[in-house]
Amino acid sequence: MILRLLTLSLLILYPVAWFAPLMRAGLLPIFGLSEISVITGLQSLWGSDAALALIVTFFAIFAPYLKTIGLALVQWDLLDAKVQPVLHVLGKLAMADVFLIALYITLAKGIGLATIETAWGLYMFTVCIVVSLVLGMLTERAMRLQN
Repeated sequence: MILRLLTLSLLILYPVAWFAPLMRAGLLPIFGLSEISVITGLQSLWGSDAALALIVTFFAIFAPYLKTIGLALVQWDLLDAKVQPVLHVLGKLAMADVFLIALYITLAKGIGLATIETAWGLYMFTVCIVVSLVLGMLTERAMRLQN
């Protein structure tokens, strides 16, 4: 029951994480910093590169949310447990998004002209992804023990 509640809580926490500030960025420290979230980043990306925006939207929004919905359906016996490998892949794809964000922050800090500070949303988004991966493994283990 705890696995089910934790999984359902992710369905609420993911949208919060998408709107939470991932980082604060500015050109130089004297100009102030703008907060960037998953949603504002995607909005900006859609205006400049639709193909890349589509890929990032899949990684940041659809992959983790579909994985969580699928996991909840498996836990409530509404979906066959044989889909677990597919859900696992979706979880890994979602983790790739966190890696890309961390890579962009590292690159931008290395340039020296930009000021970037990580914000609480990046940690929240990362925790949601990692918790989802752990819940997937625990659900898979629980399914094996039932059989």
